Amino acid sequence: QAEAIRLGLSRVMCELDPENRIVLKPEGLLTRDPRMVERKKFGQKKARKKFQFSKR
Repeated sequence: QAEAIRLGLSRVMCELDPENRIVLKPEGLLTRDPRMVERKKFGQKKARKKFQFSKR
């Protein structure tokens, strides 16, 4: 969440003054984290966790 707030503030600073983009871009403050939650698959408890296997 801290990363999201940091990105939001950086974007606002760029909207107010385009000169800020020159400073923020090399620092990586305008890059969005592309990771997302993996979806739950059917036949499983969660995205990766499976139901307990029973041999008998």
